Amino acid sequence: MKFKADEIASVIQKEIEDFRGQMQTAEVGRVIEVGDGIARCTGLSSVMSGEMLEFPSGVRGFAFNLEENSVGVVILGDYLAIAEGDEVRSTGKLLSVPVGEALLGRMVDPLGNPLDGKGPVITSESRPVEWLAAGVAERQPVKEPLQTGIKAVDAMTPIGRGQRELIIGDRKTGKTAIAIDTILNQKGTGVICVYVACGQRASSIAGVVEVLRQNGALDYTIVVAATSSDPAPLQYIAPYAGAAMAEYFMYQGKHTLIVYDDLSKQAVAYRQLSLLMRRPPGREAFPGDVFYCHSRLLERAVKLNSELGGGSMTALPIIETLEGEVSAYIPTNVISITDGQIYLEPDLFWKGIRPAINVGVSVSRVGGNAQTKAMKKIAGSLRLDLAAFRELEAFAQLGTELDKATQAQLDRGYRMVELLKQPQFQPLHVADQVVAIYAGTKGYFDKVPVAKVQETEKQMHEFIRTEHADMRDKLIAEAALTDETEGMLKKALEAFVTRLASNA
Repeated sequence: MKFKADEIASVIQKEIEDFRGQMQTAEVGRVIEVGDGIARCTGLSSVMSGEMLEFPSGVRGFAFNLEENSVGVVILGDYLAIAEGDEVRSTGKLLSVPVGEALLGRMVDPLGNPLDGKGPVITSESRPVEWLAAGVAERQPVKEPLQTGIKAVDAMTPIGRGQRELIIGDRKTGKTAIAIDTILNQKGTGVICVYVACGQRASSIAGVVEVLRQNGALDYTIVVAATSSDPAPLQYIAPYAGAAMAEYFMYQGKHTLIVYDDLSKQAVAYRQLSLLMRRPPGREAFPGDVFYCHSRLLERAVKLNSELGGGSMTALPIIETLEGEVSAYIPTNVISITDGQIYLEPDLFWKGIRPAINVGVSVSRVGGNAQTKAMKKIAGSLRLDLAAFRELEAFAQLGTELDKATQAQLDRGYRMVELLKQPQFQPLHVADQVVAIYAGTKGYFDKVPVAKVQETEKQMHEFIRTEHADMRDKLIAEAALTDETEGMLKKALEAFVTRLASNA
C-alpha cells in the first residue's frame, strides 16, 4: 500500500482552511454549602433568577436567591451527589420542561422524566416552567361550559372553559373524586387534561392512574407526579411544570383542563425552601410572597381571544383544610384568587350525601354564563330551593306540627337531595342531568319513596334513552329547553310515571 504524500497534504491543507475555532463560554462557580435540597454557590455574578444551573454529577438546579456574595440554588434531584467545593455552571437558559403530543398518556416527574416504565419521552419542544400569564387584552370572557358530569356542580356551581374553580374541604371528603370525574367526562370532547399530583402518596397516584386507564381517559391526559417522598423543590415546581405542558396545547387553540392536587402541600414545600434560604417568615411561617406563588400560577388559566386561537386552560386547584377552617391563611389566599369554590363538608359526606357539596358556601363567580340554556332555565331556583329546604329541615327537627305545604316542600327537598347524589366515576351527560333535575323540581318524583329515588332515576334514564331517544337527541342538539322540547319531555316523564304506577 503506497501513501500519496501530496494528496494527504492537500486534504490537511483544506481541513486547516475550513477550521473555525469554537469558543464555549460558561460562568463557573463553586459550591460553598449544600444540604436539604439547596446549595449556596459563589462566583456566579451574572446568573439570572430562575436560570438553570448544572452540577458535575449531572444534577440540575435553578437560581432561587440572588444575594450580594452568593447565589441560593434549589437542587432538582439527588443533592447527596453534590459536595462542597464542586463546580457549578450556568446554562443561560430558564428552567424548562418537555411539551407536546408525546406526553399524552404518560406519567412524568416535574422535569419531564418518565415514571411509567414506557421508555423515554421523545419530543423536540420544550417550554419554560415559569411563563407570564396572558394580559387582559389577550383574554375573552368565560362563556363556554366545561361539563363536569356531576349534577350538583353543573347545576349550582357551573364551571366554564378558562375558569379557575377551587375544590376545598377536609381530607377524605371526595375532593380528588370530583376532579377525576371531570377528567373522565372530557372523553370525546377534545379537551386535553393534565393531572398534577403534588405531595400525594405514590399509592394514591397509582390508584388515580389506574382509574383513568380503566375508563379510557389516559389517552388524553398527562399525569405529572411529585410524590410525598420527593424532595421539596420537585413538589414546588410540579404545578408550574403541569401548567407549561397545558399551555403548549392552549396556544395551539385547543382546550385544556388542569387539576392541581393539591396546592396546600405545594405551599408547604415552598415554605420549606424559603426557610432553608433564610427568607423572612410571615404568617403561619409562610414567606411573604406565598400569595404571589399561587396567583402567578392560577392567572395562567385563561380563555384566549380569537386572534390567539381561542384556546383555553381551565384550572381546578384543590386545597385541603384542617377541621373545616376555611379562614386559614392558604385557603383564604386561594379563595381570593379563584373564580369560585366548591366546598365539601365532612358532615354531609358521612351522612352519605356524595358529592358532599355545601350549597351555602360553594359559589361560581361565572354562574349562568358557564351553563347551557337548558340547564340555566331549570337550575335557576335549585340553589335557593335547597337552601330553604335546609332551613326547614332544621326547623322540622324541633318536632313541631307542620302544615301541608311545608311538609310537601320538605318531602320534595329530601327527594332532590337524593337526586343530586351521584356514584363516583359515573359522570352524566348534561342532557341526562337536565332531565333528572327537571323531573325532580317539577314533582315527578314526589310519589317515589326516598330510598328508591336513585334506583328510579336510573330506570328513567334508561326509559328515555330507549323509548324517547328523539327528545334526548333534540335536547343535546339545541342545548336549550324550548317549548316544543319541554312538551316532549313532559309527555315522556308522564309516560314514565304511569309505567311506574302500573308496575308498583
